[in-house]
Amino acid sequence: MNEGILSQDAGDPGLALWQICLDELSQELPEQQFNTWIKPLTAQVAEDFSKVTIFVANRFKLDWIRAQYVGKLSAMFERLQGQKMIVELALATREAPAKTAYSLVKAAQDAAAAAEPADDSPVNGFKNRLNTALTFEALIEGSANRMARAAAMHVASMPGHLYNPLFIYGGVGLGKTHLMHAIGNKLLADRPESKVLYIHAEQFVSDVVKAYQRKTFDEFKYRYHSLDLLLIDDVQFFANKDRTQEEFFNAFEALLAKKSHIVMTSDTYPKGLADIHERLVSRFDSGLTVAIEPPELEMRVAILINKAISEGSVMPEEVAFFVAKNVRSNVRELEGALRKILAYSRFNQKEISIQLAREALRDLLSIQNRQISVENIQKTVADYYKIKVADMYSKKRPASIARPRQIAMYLAKELTQKSLPEIGELFGGRDHTTVLHAVRKISAERQQLTELNQQLHVLEQTLKG
Repeated sequence: MNEGILSQDAGDPGLALWQICLDELSQELPEQQFNTWIKPLTAQVAEDFSKVTIFVANRFKLDWIRAQYVGKLSAMFERLQGQKMIVELALATREAPAKTAYSLVKAAQDAAAAAEPADDSPVNGFKNRLNTALTFEALIEGSANRMARAAAMHVASMPGHLYNPLFIYGGVGLGKTHLMHAIGNKLLADRPESKVLYIHAEQFVSDVVKAYQRKTFDEFKYRYHSLDLLLIDDVQFFANKDRTQEEFFNAFEALLAKKSHIVMTSDTYPKGLADIHERLVSRFDSGLTVAIEPPELEMRVAILINKAISEGSVMPEEVAFFVAKNVRSNVRELEGALRKILAYSRFNQKEISIQLAREALRDLLSIQNRQISVENIQKTVADYYKIKVADMYSKKRPASIARPRQIAMYLAKELTQKSLPEIGELFGGRDHTTVLHAVRKISAERQQLTELNQQLHVLEQTLKG
């Protein structure tokens, strides 16, 4: 036999080479990327080290590894071995499947098994309105929510110190509410005597109205001003409600004065809130403001696999990839797609497969394919930035045109299945490297520029209907 499997013999020099590659990549790549794409791989190396065959679990992963990592792996093998090595990809056999890429699946399974229904029972005579199933352990982490999650964990561990208030913003269904409940549950687990309240902004409005009607403002103030942690969702609902804003400002000041912590969510960053008093906006912006983005592909796959487990089912990895590549906007839509697939599977007594998923989601896929096209993106972006659609294809390069064009290219890559060369062709025959530059540039700036991030949120919501 001329080849050695890199999975058994610790004395195998091929295994040693592969292990060095894994160790280096684990240091270079973000943890979830490494766990998702690289860690599950197995390999065979020729005895003369002329070729390495890497086995991948399914076709979706194989295509992704080829596009994203083969170049890096080839360069790494050549550097470590001192000679060129052919890198081939092959599908792993069903008898020896690659292990799951998601280290969080087991944690989520344990969390789901231990989960309790929403807790509206009094703790020390106080109703906290927390859902005990929404914990940090049950939340999939990725680049889309990493900063928000880290800030939330810090608040839960050391309330009243840094990041007060913590303001979390992002589109619907991205996990803002989950993070709020996770903070409250963690604090109560560590300090059961704490007074914690989770509430939606509309409930606060209702409480203000009731306090006026019943003349019970003393009770209202005691309830809100005596908290150790106030978690309030969707503060954009305070818009145009002057008395509510005044009462929330008073509660805000009282809580900060006694070193209690305030965590808020909104669909936009503080300065983007409309019809909210300036003094309140300045308070919202005085602590830490963090965004939650739409989940990236790896995160969407992990969410689907975890959620299926919590529902007592198993979603094959290739099906999770298919769904994740077609449902991109938010976690809520992902969970809705999963429920449709599970129901369709049980009703028809069929195993979950890509074909079954395609049938279960045919309406959703039809709407998506009809609505989101590169042409639609170009028109929407051109309208938003007040330029001509023809400017998307032209060779003009002033910033007022080049910038929207780059944004449209970024959205085309994010929201359609088109390849980089296909997108370049639709933007006046541009080279795929031009599209790649635009995608990387806008993606990086989105993390740093609040205004750009908000503009992209608006465009994405408009395109998704």
